[in-house]
Amino acid sequence: MTFDATDLARVCDLLYRQTGILVPGNRRPFIERRVLERMRATGAGTLPAYLARLKADADGEVQHFVNAFTVNETYFDREDHQLRCLTASLMGAVAAGRAPDDPIRIWSMPCATGEEPYSVAIRLLEHWPEVDRWEIEIVGSDIDTRALAAAQAGRYGARALARLPPALVARYFTPEDGAWRILPDLRDSVRFTRRNLVDAAGMAQEGRFDIVFCRNVLIYFDDASRAVAAANLFAALRPGGFLCLGHTESMARIPSRFRIRRFPEAIVYQRPEDARD
Repeated sequence: MTFDATDLARVCDLLYRQTGILVPGNRRPFIERRVLERMRATGAGTLPAYLARLKADADGEVQHFVNAFTVNETYFDREDHQLRCLTASLMGAVAAGRAPDDPIRIWSMPCATGEEPYSVAIRLLEHWPEVDRWEIEIVGSDIDTRALAAAQAGRYGARALARLPPALVARYFTPEDGAWRILPDLRDSVRFTRRNLVDAAGMAQEGRFDIVFCRNVLIYFDDASRAVAAANLFAALRPGGFLCLGHTESMARIPSRFRIRRFPEAIVYQRPEDARD
């Protein structure tokens, strides 16, 4: 079964409205393959029948549809220059003038299968001497419920761990049936939630954060959805808070109230102290 141009447009429009993700037309085989997989899984014989099922969403099929299109390519210590910046520069800047009983909040959004927020936790334990003096809350959020289930399980193969030194793997993971599982204390240090980057109300429910990692997702957005995401990320930060984007991403193409900060380890974006929502 193949889709005509009208069918393709309907699928892409639905995905865009749900996620802000713009799928290029040259990825037609990818789109068809993912939709056909969901049609077979639901027993829908035609695309109109499947789209009707999505519209009704009586059985949560919209979430399965979204899951089918998300990209969860990640690994531990990805873009480690930002993790170096976290412990060398950002944490000190956040902690300055704060009382230890005022939690420092860090958000990984989207977190995919959990490697990023767990990498943040490990980096803090290994490289921030003040870690034991502060209450630190780490939250990982994603739109993909399958990815979140994997993150909560905390079980990873060799590829995900390839950039971690063997000593850290031995310190924070235990072998389990050909894979490695994160120690319970570390797994419990990260809270996982389902959130959508273009859903302002849903993101606001998490409160405000001191540091947000939002890496390698805005490249899938067009300017309109990128502007929505940027506004939501701005609102998610406390005044003076920091946003870390992927190395190929920037706020250059959209109006932005962020201030660019150049630290020795990385360039990040900061919400000005006096900025209003």
